Amino acid sequence: NYAQAASNKSATLRELGRYEEALACAEQALVMSASLAEAWTNKAVNLHELGRYDEAITHYDQALTLNPDDYVAWTNKGVTLKAIKRYDEAITHFDQALTLKPDYHEVWTNKGATLHDLKRYDQAIACYDKALSFNPRYYEAWINQGISLKELTLVADAKKAFERAIELMPNSNMARWGKLFTSIPIIAPSSKSVQELREVFSSELQELDKWFYQERLDGAHEVIGSSQPFYLAYQALNNKEILNQYGLICHRIMAHWQKVHMLQRSVKKENAKIQIGIVGEQICNHSVWNAITKGLVFNLDITKFEVHIFHLGTSIDDETLSARGKVKTFTDNQFSLLDLSKSILEKSLDVLIYPEIGMHALTTQLACLRLAPIQIATWGHPETTGLPTIDYYLSGALFEDESSQDAYTEALIKLPNLGCTYSRLPVNSADFDVEQFGISLHEPILICPGAPFKYAPKNDWIFVEIAKRLGKCKLVFFKDQNGWSEILFSRLENTFKEANLTLKDYVIFIPWLKSEQFYGLMKHAVVFMDTIGFSGFNTAMQAVDCALPIVTQEGSFMRGRFASGILKRIELPELIADSDQSYIELVIRLVQDKLYHSQVVNKINEMRHVLYDDPEPIRALENFLLSIAT
Repeated sequence: NYAQAASNKSATLRELGRYEEALACAEQALVMSASLAEAWTNKAVNLHELGRYDEAITHYDQALTLNPDDYVAWTNKGVTLKAIKRYDEAITHFDQALTLKPDYHEVWTNKGATLHDLKRYDQAIACYDKALSFNPRYYEAWINQGISLKELTLVADAKKAFERAIELMPNSNMARWGKLFTSIPIIAPSSKSVQELREVFSSELQELDKWFYQERLDGAHEVIGSSQPFYLAYQALNNKEILNQYGLICHRIMAHWQKVHMLQRSVKKENAKIQIGIVGEQICNHSVWNAITKGLVFNLDITKFEVHIFHLGTSIDDETLSARGKVKTFTDNQFSLLDLSKSILEKSLDVLIYPEIGMHALTTQLACLRLAPIQIATWGHPETTGLPTIDYYLSGALFEDESSQDAYTEALIKLPNLGCTYSRLPVNSADFDVEQFGISLHEPILICPGAPFKYAPKNDWIFVEIAKRLGKCKLVFFKDQNGWSEILFSRLENTFKEANLTLKDYVIFIPWLKSEQFYGLMKHAVVFMDTIGFSGFNTAMQAVDCALPIVTQEGSFMRGRFASGILKRIELPELIADSDQSYIELVIRLVQDKLYHSQVVNKINEMRHVLYDDPEPIRALENFLLSIAT
């Protein structure tokens, strides 16, 4: 009848990862003494570990009612709120814990991790520094600091932080995994370092593969998705081999986790219709939804297919609600890998589709598992996944050529035209005062729309050449909140200086704009300069919506061919440059030749209707699915 002993046993079982037993002990303690606040907290923590977050929050509240000064309960409730992405509430709870115990290093670390999720990286690092001032040997703070420093492109400092964590905790999987990804620059300071860093990444990946031998696989699944080789895609090189190397490690770790939890696919239920699952974070007004997923959800033939959505995100808007109304089942508010895996398996799916793999940690973990007999990725993140669990990759015929399969570990499926059934977005352009940023309407405005990491150093000279040829012009780039644009700005400044030109006379960086403001800016622009090597799909579509001429250069891989595919579809292949020099010449001509510019605008207005609500890709996809799933 000793409640405290049962509560303490619960805490120890939790440390061993035996959460169901720990939960039972906490419940036993509460039967003995319902007023034991610590037991309510122990039960809540185990509910959190089991992915039962709403129940956990209720139990934390009970603990805090009994003991409002329990800084551990305030902290742990904050951790649960962070897990379900209620970030502002989480920070409030961490702050309350710090009011009660200002030197609690774990709270400072958790607050930092929450600020990181909000992309407030400088503030996150300040919190980690505070944690380490109280406990310099707290390795988790060093790991988190490394992750945030990497996002700020402070790669050398990030690497040191991970190395310090490894010194303190040599068996830390997370520290070793985080250190690995410091070899992939978010935005390259120069062209010289890229190949050397790729070789370092590949070599360290081999070493990490050896590190994860059988006895180390328990718990290793937590590293999958925590850091990802997302920025490899922005190097204009074939990443198939290196991503296959990465994918095999991820699968090996996740396959062990699946075996431990004895997760097997259900026996196929008798159903005349093919069961399709769609897994993704972006079931809302987002570029992946608008370009790819929405067309699937709204256009698949409901007499032949039943669609089940698994929404991993927390953003809910009109698009989310409309998606919910179009599908057989809609699973959301589940953030546990185990619960989601079980939910997917329970549906006895024939086909599981991932609109993107590589942008979201939980999506990546799920994609490493075998949860359906046929698993498919598509181009929300336009790169091969490298995963042996992904059987097919859906692309568009206008984004690929006869040699494209060489860049994919999956079997490549080239759907007709753009490979998607895209609905035109409403063009609600705001009255946009460009002069507030120092842009004169008397100068030709050239839109450079890409995120900073899309611009390869080897192409910086192109902007100098255009500025020299045009003289009076304004190249408009966009700032990001992470500070990556500062590296691009510095590179361009040096390149312009070498040409005896002053950057600010020709180039301006303005804040990222809302869509209606972006449309307003494009209404004033003369040319849309697509990024070379990694093209833009949604931004190019927006330019077409505004009848703004696009200049692009077709890349070697699908990720460099979005704008060129769009231009081919509207019969304007003449705007696809075949070299850097012809790219420059096309930009110059569109600015200086008013008649030609007008002809291009008229052609866009005449032909752009073919881009919208194209039924061919979805019909071809249906035929393909019927051929493989029946």
